[in-house]
Amino acid sequence: MRSLLLPPPRDLHRQPLSTVSVDPCGLWRVSRFAHGEPHFGRSAANRFDDPHRTVKRRFGTCYLGCSLEVALAETLLHDEMPQRGRFKVAASEVESRCCWSFRGAVLQLADLTGVAAKALVGSGAISTVMPYDLPQRWSRALQAHPAGVDGLVYMSRHVNDTRAVVLFDRARHKLQQGHCSRLVDTPEALHALANLRVSIDFV
Repeated sequence: MRSLLLPPPRDLHRQPLSTVSVDPCGLWRVSRFAHGEPHFGRSAANRFDDPHRTVKRRFGTCYLGCSLEVALAETLLHDEMPQRGRFKVAASEVESRCCWSFRGAVLQLADLTGVAAKALVGSGAISTVMPYDLPQRWSRALQAHPAGVDGLVYMSRHVNDTRAVVLFDRARHKLQQGHCSRLVDTPEALHALANLRVSIDFV
């Protein structure tokens, strides 16, 4: 059976991109750090990271959610499996994380959702396929596209009716720190954890 995700075509730079405008005020990030955000990593370990072999030649990426549920599911619950319909998470894991909001200039993102994803990459598999080799190649190709997009918007693999965002480090100047608080001190985050059916284990 033919793969649902193929490598980016050589003439991708000649194709127009469908883009969407995203206000940073609607984005959330869950992090272990109370300082230094937004962080643009170069580990080549995540879905849309730059796969270049030389670390210094990679562009950095920063992952955010279009909802707190997405930001939490993509971090705190990334490797968790439910038990009887709920996630049991150690209190130390919740207490060690911070919730970040942002402000800044409107972001222009390549659209990897819906019809736009179908027309560009063939399916929504770019958000779900593993390992990450092909999504990373797509990310590198889209980062190099003449459109100069700030990043990508795609469907979260963990909350697949809501969007997630990855920003390229060239958009760093557009994203400014808004508010940071400990997860356990953020009412919106506690509400999102309840929506995600998370039970905090204090033992």
